[in-house]
Amino acid sequence: MKNVLIINGHQYYPHIAEGKLTQTYIDTAEAFLTSNGFHVKHAKAESDYTPLDEVEKFKWADYFIIQYPVYWMGTPWIMKKYIDEVFSAGTNNGIYANDGRSRSDASKRYGSGGLMQGKKYMLSLTYNCPSSEFSNKEGFFGGLSLDEANIATHKTWQFCGAEPMKTYSVHDIFKGDLDVEAEKAKFIQTLTQNFIG
Repeated sequence: MKNVLIINGHQYYPHIAEGKLTQTYIDTAEAFLTSNGFHVKHAKAESDYTPLDEVEKFKWADYFIIQYPVYWMGTPWIMKKYIDEVFSAGTNNGIYANDGRSRSDASKRYGSGGLMQGKKYMLSLTYNCPSSEFSNKEGFFGGLSLDEANIATHKTWQFCGAEPMKTYSVHDIFKGDLDVEAEKAKFIQTLTQNFIG
């Protein structure tokens, strides 16, 4: 289990979100993984991909790093489009078989029809909001943790059978005082925990 697919979920907006920070994290992850004996492939939501070709990458991978900026409390729409198209192309083809329920077996529950069992995923998120807004009843997210605030993304992957690893996030990226090297060090700590143990 040494194959990692890094998915670039960034969507380009001039002067606001040009993708440089996203690419920094992708480059850092690739360098870390290859130096530790992992094989890496890439996927990019904002590209001229062919869904069935992307499905083959998902079938190849043991692990996924999903790197994206949080836009309006979720994935950029181009990333949602990518997942919709690729996961649909993966029906009975490595991604999922069905929703898991069975008329002949009532014990089979919704969300248990995924074909990615044994695979793991890591969310790596870039945020404008401060980290203090999470797990804070007075904060914007009303006490939700970082992972709870991203439940839709988590459940999409879990529906397909994948298991979560520790999430990484960087915050306040527009304040102007972001220490990228310090954040990269935190990112590498999370990669180490997730991939080296």
